[in-house]
Amino acid sequence: MPSRYNRGVAANPYASFLGARNPVDVIEETSRRLSEIVTRLSVGSNLEWRPAPGKWSAREIICHLADCEIAFAFRLRQTLAETNHVIQPFDQEKWAGMYGGLSARAALSAFSSLREWDLALIQHTPAEAMGKKVHHPERGDMTFRTIVETMAGHDVNHLTQLDAIVAGFAHT
Repeated sequence: MPSRYNRGVAANPYASFLGARNPVDVIEETSRRLSEIVTRLSVGSNLEWRPAPGKWSAREIICHLADCEIAFAFRLRQTLAETNHVIQPFDQEKWAGMYGGLSARAALSAFSSLREWDLALIQHTPAEAMGKKVHHPERGDMTFRTIVETMAGHDVNHLTQLDAIVAGFAHT
């Protein structure tokens, strides 16, 4: 599938995290990786530890990924279903303000179910539909393909953050 992907850096702020990796492969692996991370961090209060003041804990990152999967699911479907669709941005910090009582396990479950459904859609999207255009008010014009690449780069970014949290506990 790599030939179906043409990374647009301006529309995808996570392109540098994705690099040369196949976005569908990354998207497919993320649920498993998240499950492993939650298992490793579920001892004590490791899921609540913040790497620095103002940074999200592992639990908050996992909640954020679940929320983003909801947003990506909607964006993917709207892009395919509508002509000249305009994506609705959201304020991730405002959404994160609601994570207080939410568990990492519940977020992981939501993420994994939605990701499986989104992956099925992506894998069954015809090649010609990958170029279907959509507009993001903050990032400009993009395509269905750009959304897929953004999902993957976003995953890599946050998996890297979670790996650093896990590594921090491995050395204590």
